[in-house]
Amino acid sequence: MHPTTPSKPLRAYGDREGDGMVQLSFVLQLPPGVRAREAAKRFAEMHGLAEPIIATMEACSEGTSFFVVYGQSRHEVDADAIEVAEVRTEALSHDEVERRVAARLGRKIVVVGACTGSDAHTVGIDAILNVKGHSGEKGLEYYREIKVVNLGSQVEVPSLVTRANAEGADAVLVSQVVTQRDAHISNAKEMSAAFDAAGDRPLLVVGGPRFDPSMAAELGVDKIFGKGTTPGEVASYLAYALAPDGDDSASEQDELQAGGAAA
Repeated sequence: MHPTTPSKPLRAYGDREGDGMVQLSFVLQLPPGVRAREAAKRFAEMHGLAEPIIATMEACSEGTSFFVVYGQSRHEVDADAIEVAEVRTEALSHDEVERRVAARLGRKIVVVGACTGSDAHTVGIDAILNVKGHSGEKGLEYYREIKVVNLGSQVEVPSLVTRANAEGADAVLVSQVVTQRDAHISNAKEMSAAFDAAGDRPLLVVGGPRFDPSMAAELGVDKIFGKGTTPGEVASYLAYALAPDGDDSASEQDELQAGGAAA
């Protein structure tokens, strides 16, 4: 059971609760020495640390020093005032995903994945789609009830739309790692607009280390996954979104029968 979030403003926890002690690391363009140490102390104070202690001062490269500073932060945060997008569905096991899709959708989910624009980094999309997966979980290719079409990297949005429509995609998964000048934001908006213009819009899912999960509506996508997302989390989301709960008991009976057949 998770502890209840305190209603009082929170301070950093160092040696004891609420002492405000934090560690700050940075590099200054000064060689190690007395002047550099004092500069690091003042720099830490300007960031809100009281009575900072220079725990580490090491030469980083010619003319620069790396510092680790320990001090008391004056800042606090009100956790009750924070609004974030939280997971609203329970994670499903591999077998639960399979049974749910078979019973409630009655066919395979078709997923088209890609890295769009100039992004050549396929590690993220491959970790979710490829059968080898990551973090001990196999990717979506491992699911019998999911058909995966991985388009790879540097896919232009018009090509993505054309291929997704040709495949009859239920969902389009896009990974964006290259984010200079907020390319991930502009690419997501472009993709959303292109699918809207083409009609028959699939479920649009984006992911990457710089995406803010709370921005889904702003970007015109259905779901945003952040860093550390596992294939199982994506599969669970797709199963809930594309094979939703029904009101009739027949669906539940079909699901039970599908589970028995798979056993």
